[in-house]
Amino acid sequence: MRSLSFGGVVLLIGIIACTSLGVAFAEDEEMCVPMGIITLEPPDTVEAKRAAVEFQHSRHFVLACNNCHHTWDGSEPVTGCMTSGCHDLDALPRKEGSKAIDKDQAFRYYKNAYHGQCIGCHKTMKQEIQQMAKTLAGIDGKLPVTGPTGCIGCHPKE
Repeated sequence: MRSLSFGGVVLLIGIIACTSLGVAFAEDEEMCVPMGIITLEPPDTVEAKRAAVEFQHSRHFVLACNNCHHTWDGSEPVTGCMTSGCHDLDALPRKEGSKAIDKDQAFRYYKNAYHGQCIGCHKTMKQEIQQMAKTLAGIDGKLPVTGPTGCIGCHPKE
């Protein structure tokens, strides 16, 4: 029996996702899931200090879509993180007349959203895998790897 390559599996998942998710839309509409690399960059109003992030969307298909797209209701098209009203601030919000950070609005700063979501998830996964390793002492083989948690893991040097 011949097995599918990773690329074949990803393509199959994409076809299934586009087909099954398209049902939630009007008959003439279709939703397709980006399969390749999505380049994450700061807003145009921000001068980048690090390289853009080459986000491998298909590697994250093991997660539910609304783990990242947390406001998505499953029927409307998915919007980007920096959509108006979501994580659309290009600087940390400050309290009026102060240098203090407005903690109630800090989640809207695009950088906090990406770093908190991405790095936070990777750190949680790493802790879960370490805990699993403790309970499975003496196992042979490699434990799953998580995503990066350091700067150059996501922002390679240019």
